[in-house]
Amino acid sequence: MNGSHPTTTLLRNARLVLPGRIAEEGSLLINKDLIVRLLGPARDFPASDSVIDLSGLTLFPGFIDIHIHGSVGVDTMQAGADDLYKLSQFLARRGVTGWMPTLVPGPREQYASAVRAIEQLILDQESELPGARALGVHYEGPFVNSAKCGALHQDHFRRFSNPAELDSLPVPKQGFKLMTMAPEIEGGIELVRELSTRKWITSIGHTCAGINVLDQAYAAGARHMTHFMNAMAPFDHRSPGPVAWGLGRDDVTCDFIADGIHLDPFVLRLLAKLKGSNRLVLISDAIAAAGKGDGEYDIWGEKITVKNGRTSNARGSIAGSVISLVDAVKMMLSLGVSELEVARMAATNPARLLGIQNECGTIEEGKRADLVALDQEGSVALTLVGGVVAHHR
Repeated sequence: MNGSHPTTTLLRNARLVLPGRIAEEGSLLINKDLIVRLLGPARDFPASDSVIDLSGLTLFPGFIDIHIHGSVGVDTMQAGADDLYKLSQFLARRGVTGWMPTLVPGPREQYASAVRAIEQLILDQESELPGARALGVHYEGPFVNSAKCGALHQDHFRRFSNPAELDSLPVPKQGFKLMTMAPEIEGGIELVRELSTRKWITSIGHTCAGINVLDQAYAAGARHMTHFMNAMAPFDHRSPGPVAWGLGRDDVTCDFIADGIHLDPFVLRLLAKLKGSNRLVLISDAIAAAGKGDGEYDIWGEKITVKNGRTSNARGSIAGSVISLVDAVKMMLSLGVSELEVARMAATNPARLLGIQNECGTIEEGKRADLVALDQEGSVALTLVGGVVAHHR
């Protein structure tokens, strides 16, 4: 089904979260998929094919989730393209305009099937009814430390011995490639170098690495950290590891799960204070149970229980989250983090990490019209993906 939409759309009378400032009353004109004019308070608006009034709403740049395994019963490891499209539509209803389908360690044939579905979605999504854009693939593992496996299955973990190990991981022909890995595993630093050579984004996670190894990983091209503080050696004042290193380096960015479960709200506030909004990325780390409520679910070959919004597997480990990025946004706002800072964490910084900051991630003239309007309770009222209405409450 072809998504047809007006050539020009006027969004009027919104609070606008712009780079570095809030416009308490503003409007913007969209032509096809781009923001072409930012407008102040006005009575006489330019002519447009469609007008959407956003009185009482706050317009943010569209959220980008770089770490998500699924939602509404869809698991990226088992989904076909139609399933992923259903997930994309759900994410758009939750304010997400771009996402990186994330894969856990598994057999090669499951990787191949999952990536075929992702590739098909990327090819189809321009002509289909609108949903959040799949932007590539994120491999969480398999080159990670079994001592910090979290909910990942150790029987599929690997060491890195030669570039052929990477050749065996399928990737879509289009889109970005991101890998969470532990640099201390056998061949880890060589893996970072090879990932950098092949234009992958390297993220350090599921790790017990010490400072020297982390510095080597940085020199080899690693600049980001996955679900910071979770599934990594904890802070130790005599043996500083990944947490101390991540906090201490201004040239490294960190993503984190703001559900109040993975990290205590006090720690979330502390992280925002110590690391700063320019170097933090909100993620959901959502699993297929997200959006379905409490209960028992068969995910990744085991039973995962969701109770009061907390996931746990048979080993008692937290197994991802059941939030969407808008829930993380609401959590950070409730802790006193400003809208400007939260917009950076949810949109600007993930766009910069992927290298698409000139295309999206902020509300500016010439940028893609990837936008989300929130009401005063922080719920999503409107989502536009490339200028097309993907959700309108």
